[in-house]
Order: sequence, then structure tokens, then C-alpha cells
Amino acid sequence: MKWGEGMAQLFAASARTNVGLVRAGNEDSAIISQNLIAVADGMGGHAGGEIASALAIKGISRLHDVANSSAEITEKFLEEVAHINSAIERAVIENPDLTGMGTTLTALIATEDKIALLHIGDTRCYRIRKNKITQLSTDHTLIQELLDQRAITENEIKTHPQRSLLTQALMGRDDLQPEIVLNDAKLGDRFLLCSDGLTGEISEGELLTALTIDDREVALETLMKSVLAAGAPDNVTIIVADLVESDATNSLQFLGAAQ
Repeated sequence: MKWGEGMAQLFAASARTNVGLVRAGNEDSAIISQNLIAVADGMGGHAGGEIASALAIKGISRLHDVANSSAEITEKFLEEVAHINSAIERAVIENPDLTGMGTTLTALIATEDKIALLHIGDTRCYRIRKNKITQLSTDHTLIQELLDQRAITENEIKTHPQRSLLTQALMGRDDLQPEIVLNDAKLGDRFLLCSDGLTGEISEGELLTALTIDDREVALETLMKSVLAAGAPDNVTIIVADLVESDATNSLQFLGAAQ
């Protein structure tokens, strides 16, 4: 069944990506459509990060026009993750210079009654509801593990020598354990997907202040201006999406390396 046949809740989404003020190229990729939004943050030399993130977004885009039921979405997510992982593995085999490339991937799909989250890495997903912000994803990082173990404090994160070390990423390996969560959905919910180029520089309080601006485009531009003003040492990709009722055509928009 194609999207739009009996479906009530859809995303009205806006997105921006920026190379930042330090990096030479943009290794982020993203996609927005009415039932799928996703951000991937690539890593690796010889353009490996750009290739990996583009493979992830092009792969997950295959789910954009399928009317997914909550019961089926976990299996569909796992199938696409396996396809993406295999594509990254093949790319490295064909070009050994790409060894070590990988990408995060965080995606939301609107099913008939839930919002399904797929998460690998440290690209974050937030929900804004009734002027409260909730992080729906859990960072797959050494820092998060140390925080969970109370081995470090929040104040120590910025100066920790391994603050960027991921414990999960799409790199063509078999030990991947993606996080898949079905969240309740309410019309009017707002969602933020963003690479760590945003959350590394902007506090959760600043995120909430911007995201409570009614106009989605203004909220998005406020966030982008804030991170650029803060120095933007990394690529920055931001999606702001509102859950709405709509019968519009489900078109795709690719951003960043996936264009």
C-alpha cells in the first residue's frame, strides 16, 4: 500500500545543512518527506564520510512511500540497515582507500499510529510537546556510557579526550545493534533531527527556545544562526518537522552529500 491511503499523520518538514566554519567539505546527508525524515553524519578520509552518509540516506529513502504499520516497521528498518551496511562494506572492498569510513543514521517514520525511531550513532532526535523537549535517541558514544556509569560528569564532557568516540556506526561490520523505538504520536508534536555539529555547540535550553517558535522555518533559521555564531567547527544539519494532517503529494528532498 502506498503512503496516503488511509494515513492521517504526516510530517511537515524543513531542513538545512551547512558545511560550518572550519571543515572543507560536508559529510552530512539528509532527507525529508511526508512520512520519513533522516540525518546521517559521515566520517572517514578520501571522501569516505560523504560516500557513507549518502549511502545511508539513499538506502533509507526506499521506505519513503511505503505505508508502514507499527508491527512491520522494525523488520523494515533492520532490512534497510543490513542493505546499507553491505553497501558500505562493498564500497570499501572496491576502494581500500575508503577503509574506516562510516556514518551515523537517525530516522523517523510516521506509521499509522506511532512515530518509529531508527538510531545508530550520535545524531540526535528530540520531540517538543507542550513546550517541553525530550531526547528520544540515546547517544551511542563512549561519553554516554561513562555518564551512565557515573564515571564522569556533564562538566567533563567538553574536555574529555575521547568525547567524539562512537560505540555504534554503520561501517560494514557485523556487530551493529541499531536502536529501534516506537514512540506515541500526537498531532502538533514537533521533532528535531540534527547532527552533532548542532548539539555540540548549542544547549538543550537554547534548542527549546528556538523550537517553541511557531513558524517552523524561523525556528530552523534561528538554530542555524546560533550555531554559526558559536563557531560551527563541524558540519551542521538540522531537520525540524511538525506532525500534521495532510493529503499532499509525498515528495522527496535530499540534502548534503546525498544530493
